[in-house]
Amino acid sequence: MITAGKKGQHFHTATTEEIKSGQVVDVYFSRTKAILEAERKDRHVVAEFVVKRFPEGRSWGVLAGLEEGVYLLRDLNIKVWAMDEGTIFHENEPVLVIEGNYLDFGVYETAILGLLCQASGVATKAARCKKAAGDKIVLSFGARRMHPVLAPMIERNAYIGGCDGVAVIKSAELLGIQPAGTIPHTLVLILGDTVEAVKAFDRVIDPKIGRVALIDTFNDEKFEAIHVAEAMGKKLYGIRLDTPGSRRGNFLSILKEVRWELDLRGYKDVKIFVSGGIDENKIPELNSVVDAYGIGTSISSASVLDFAMDIVEIEGEPIAKRGKPSGRKEVYQCPKCRATVIVPYGRRPEPVCECGASYRNLLKPILDHKKLLVDLPDHKDIRAYVLEQLGFVELAPI
Repeated sequence: MITAGKKGQHFHTATTEEIKSGQVVDVYFSRTKAILEAERKDRHVVAEFVVKRFPEGRSWGVLAGLEEGVYLLRDLNIKVWAMDEGTIFHENEPVLVIEGNYLDFGVYETAILGLLCQASGVATKAARCKKAAGDKIVLSFGARRMHPVLAPMIERNAYIGGCDGVAVIKSAELLGIQPAGTIPHTLVLILGDTVEAVKAFDRVIDPKIGRVALIDTFNDEKFEAIHVAEAMGKKLYGIRLDTPGSRRGNFLSILKEVRWELDLRGYKDVKIFVSGGIDENKIPELNSVVDAYGIGTSISSASVLDFAMDIVEIEGEPIAKRGKPSGRKEVYQCPKCRATVIVPYGRRPEPVCECGASYRNLLKPILDHKKLLVDLPDHKDIRAYVLEQLGFVELAPI
C-alpha cells in the first residue's frame, strides 16, 4: 500500500512500483476485482478510451500520455491498439483499445485514464497556443504552478503539443534541448536597477544565451526598454514584458509604443517577449507586435481531456452501458483532407474519401501479450507530427 511516511520527510506521490502494481486505483475497481474473483466470473472484454465532449466547446484534442500508458500496460497479458501519440482526434473516436480478460487490466483504469487525461489536456492547450501564434516562438513557463514531480511530464507534453522550448532544467535535459528563460523580477529587485541586472547577466552567463531584459519591475516599460537598449547595444537580443494586469491598461498599445521607440532609435532587431496571463485568446491581438510568448498557467493547468474507458464487447458480443454505442470500432482518416469516419470493427468506409484519397486506419496494434509491436516515436517526431496536423484544424471557438 502507499505509505504516508514521516511527516515532512517525503513528497505526497505514488512510486512507479505502486502505480504498476495497481495500488493507484479507485476502490470500486478493487472491489470489482475481488467480487469477480470470488464469483469466478472473469470475462474476455474489449474496452475503448474515448472523449465524449471536449472542454470549452472545442472540437479537437491532441492525444498524449501514450508512451507512459504503454509502459504501464506492457507487462500485462492483453492486446492494445492505439492512435499514434500526437494524433489530433475528435469526440467519440476511440484513441486506445484494450482486449483481454478484464481481471488482467481492470485495476489499471484509474491510472491509464490519469496518464491520458492530463497529458492530452496539456498538449492540446499548447497546440492551441501554437496554432494562434503561428511562426512566433511559444515557450512553456508554467511548471511552477503544478507539483514539482509533474514538471517533466507537463513540459514534455507542452513541447510535443507545439511549444518551442521549456523553462525547467530537468525537463529540458530529458527533451535534449536547452532550457529557455530570461531573468526574474527577483534579480532586478535585489540589484536595484533593470540596467544593472541585465549587465550582470551579461557578465556572468554564457555568451551563447541571448540577452533578454525584463523591463517592467520599477519604471515605465518604454523608458526601461530604451535604457537597456542603449546600455547593451547589439548585445541585447530582446526585452520581456511581464506587466501585471492591474497596470497594463491597453497592453497592445504599450507594446506598440515600446516597439516604436526601439525602432526609432535603430533597435529594430531587438525582439519583444511577453508573458503573464497569455493564452490562445490573447495571442491573436498581440501577434502584430510580439515575437515570442512565455505561457504559464494556461498550459500547465490546462483543462484535462475527459477520457472514459468503456467496455463495448464481452465474450465477442457487442454490449455497452446506456448512452454509449456498443461494439468495437475503428477510426479511419483521409490522409489528404484529414476527414475521419468511425466504423464498426472489421468494416471499412467507402474505398476513397470524397476528396479522392484512400482512407487509413488510425488505430494500430501496439502490444500483444507483453510484446511491444512498434518502436515508440521520439518526442521531437511527435511534435513535428502535431505541428503538421495543425494546418488542418480550426482554432475556434476561443
